Amino acid sequence: MNAVDDKTVVKDYFNATGFDRWRRIYGTEQVNKVQLDIRKGHQQTVDTVMDWLKADGNLRGLSVCDAGCGVGSLSIPLAQEGAMVYGSDISEKMVAEAYDRAKVFLGPNNNISFSAQDLESIAGKYHTVICLDVLIHYPQEDAARMISHLCSMAESRLILSFAPKTLALSVLKKIGELFPGPSKTTRAYQHRETDVVRILQDNGFSIQRQGMTSTRFYYSRLLEATRG
Repeated sequence: MNAVDDKTVVKDYFNATGFDRWRRIYGTEQVNKVQLDIRKGHQQTVDTVMDWLKADGNLRGLSVCDAGCGVGSLSIPLAQEGAMVYGSDISEKMVAEAYDRAKVFLGPNNNISFSAQDLESIAGKYHTVICLDVLIHYPQEDAARMISHLCSMAESRLILSFAPKTLALSVLKKIGELFPGPSKTTRAYQHRETDVVRILQDNGFSIQRQGMTSTRFYYSRLLEATRG
């Protein structure tokens, strides 16, 4: 499947059945045990990123691009801390939901702007670019191009997460225990950390902080890379 096809599948999924499923996972309403486990894992990843950024003590007024913002799980807490946030997602429905949630949590006049576009169409320069739980939808060759584009927008720092490619997780994936439901419809790609690090280094970035979230059904490797 080529890049255009992968993007089409992802966009169509998150504008249809996937939207309702993941809106509930990223929300507060009752979900099944697998979805609850994924909700907790995703929140742990968001919390780790927020802890890193708050520890630096310079979030207020910082320009941040949340690439693949979903329903605003990261964009909203970033804005609550005073960051100037640009959130983008390939799904129009996800962006609309993020916009509505931002109005609830921050009021109608807030410091987030949202748009619906694929990752490689995002333009501009930002102090920090963040991309969580997006690369899992794309194979290595597409992920490499996407990471390079994210690097081109990041003036200082890039934070991204991916499903690490290990033997154990590959086995779990094959027997259907890593990702929920027979109707998930999107492919789940794992990436070797050495490949991700190499792409970052080729774009002039070096690893500063690392994290790993592991629950029963959610596995996410988190890397912070800085320019220079």
